[in-house]
Amino acid sequence: MSSEQPQDNAATAADAVKKALARHRAGFDATQAWVFDLDNTLYPAECNLFAQVDQRMGEFIASFLGVPFEYARHLQKSYYRQFGTTLSGLMKVHKMRPEAFLDYVHDIDLAAVPEHPELAEAIKSLPGRRLIFTNGTRAHAERVAGKLGILDLFEDIYDIVASEYVPKPQAEPYRQFLKLHGVDPKAAAMFEDMPHNLEVPHQLGLTTVLVHSSYVDHPVQIGIRNWQKPPEHVHHMTENLTEFLGDVLDTIAVKGERK
Repeated sequence: MSSEQPQDNAATAADAVKKALARHRAGFDATQAWVFDLDNTLYPAECNLFAQVDQRMGEFIASFLGVPFEYARHLQKSYYRQFGTTLSGLMKVHKMRPEAFLDYVHDIDLAAVPEHPELAEAIKSLPGRRLIFTNGTRAHAERVAGKLGILDLFEDIYDIVASEYVPKPQAEPYRQFLKLHGVDPKAAAMFEDMPHNLEVPHQLGLTTVLVHSSYVDHPVQIGIRNWQKPPEHVHHMTENLTEFLGDVLDTIAVKGERK
């Protein structure tokens, strides 16, 4: 076998990936609603905000249930994986009211979140509507988006309260979100850091984008490392949201010039 064969195969594979990405990005021509998750999506996971949220969830559960912190942490992670969010598990298993929990866990220091003018410019340039869809609260989303300098670019925030505390990835909040905001799923794109949160959007007809990072807090994030290629419900992947949006805008502009 020629020593050049692996390089040729690698080049062919790289070309195939680029062509597949280009075909997918052509779908953004029709996108008129841009829907973004908040945490570890609109800001980079390296900000490590969730470490603070994670700690405060453990503290709240320990106090609420009167159990040691270590056991509270065990329940926290078990409920997260079983029910989609720790909050959902606490409400279902322990009949907990959500308000105090949400206020406590989102009372965090945002010093690590930088203002991001490049991201703001990219989001501002997107044609059509821009919305945030989060399993967190509106108040948390407003604080974080405000710190990033992008809050005023969004039409609305659909939060866990608006979804009646039913979290992603369950199907109901997606359908309710689309209906409430009058979004045509075939003319919408969704950006998420958790791949299983993109399964329902894919089924409903949205274009899906996984904003991937090195942050790991769920088994599915470990599984990403073993992907030979993204699953069907993940149409695009990026590790840099700002660069990705810039590429999408460039593609849209080029296609517009050709018309």
